[in-house]
Amino acid sequence: MKTLKDISWKKNFAIIWSGQAVSLFTSAVIQMAIIWYLTDRTRSASVLTLATLVGFLPQAVLGPFIGVLIDRYDRKRIMIYSDLSIAFMTLVLAISGFGRELPIWLIMTVLCFRSIATAFHSPSLQAVTPMIVPKESLVSCAGYSQGVESFSLLLSPAVAALLYSLFDISLILLTDIAGAIFAMGTIMISRIPKAERDLDEKMPHVLSDAKEGLKVLHSEKGMTALVVLNAIYAIIYFPIGSLYPLLCMSYFGGTFRESSIVEIVFSAGTLLGALILGKWGSKINQITVIILSIVVMGAGLIMTGSLRPDQLNIFVILAGVMGITIPFYHGVLMAIFQIKIDEAYLGRVLSLSASLGMVAMPVGLMLAGTFADVMGVEKWFLISGILTLFVAVAFYGMPTIRNCCKDTVSDAE
Repeated sequence: MKTLKDISWKKNFAIIWSGQAVSLFTSAVIQMAIIWYLTDRTRSASVLTLATLVGFLPQAVLGPFIGVLIDRYDRKRIMIYSDLSIAFMTLVLAISGFGRELPIWLIMTVLCFRSIATAFHSPSLQAVTPMIVPKESLVSCAGYSQGVESFSLLLSPAVAALLYSLFDISLILLTDIAGAIFAMGTIMISRIPKAERDLDEKMPHVLSDAKEGLKVLHSEKGMTALVVLNAIYAIIYFPIGSLYPLLCMSYFGGTFRESSIVEIVFSAGTLLGALILGKWGSKINQITVIILSIVVMGAGLIMTGSLRPDQLNIFVILAGVMGITIPFYHGVLMAIFQIKIDEAYLGRVLSLSASLGMVAMPVGLMLAGTFADVMGVEKWFLISGILTLFVAVAFYGMPTIRNCCKDTVSDAE
């Protein structure tokens, strides 16, 4: 039987994430629309690469220092101001495009500021979750959160394509402003307690506070190794999604239609995995599930790289299976951070982990691009799968990681 306390935190969590669902969806639509706009305007790979860089580089560089501010100040206000900043910068971009083409330099500037705002918002959101959700329910809630993101990725390409074919880019940008305002409203009406802090200084000492966050991370059994292995896995994992269209069309001989089907099936698999995690996440062994998700991903990549060019249908099925693994890795990993790290330091630790992942992205893309061009994209999938299995062995082979969650709270029900 649900108690009043159960209903209270679940209602609070639902209010916050209803706003995030709308905001994530509109942001995903805008991201697709901007990519298509830049492609139509410039037909330049370098422009698209620059847009990608300005979209994630600020998060990678500023993340560890922003984490200090997230731990020091009111996280609820940080999220509100972040949403407000995103809405304002997008409004500037929309107004500048009415009746004329959007300046490329302004698009890049807005993407950069949106990235900075996201660097404040995302770790703040994840850091407040353990303040409102009981520890035994964090894994399940991570599943539902992943489900929201997967649903956005599943629908946003189709909606973006429809809007882009009907409306001017400036009008499409207004949808993201509405999404940010709605998310800001749900955060304002939600109940988010203030984190306990042991930071006595009136002004933040960014470097010393960041080092303190590293000490806390190192003091928790297995967490430093977990962060490092996560960054290594990111080098292998991040390029895979961007290579799906190339593999589909250049190796399997598919068209944009088949490539879109692969993306949809992968996102549908991710959504299914998120729903399963949300339902039964409180009953699982977190590290075992993470290792199994890596093994399944590695096996899927090896099988994909071993397919013949006439086996596109099998690749579509494998894409769905690999999609299922995503929440069982990323969602469970996030829950482990939320359970193990003290809330006073959680912003710094999450920002550091995210920054390492962001740095891993271009490294992985360069490696994947180089090897795929030389030996064939299908061979890179095969090699990625083998490397992924080595990562799984490393996870299992480190007792500090394998046993890091044995003292965490689990749902016995």
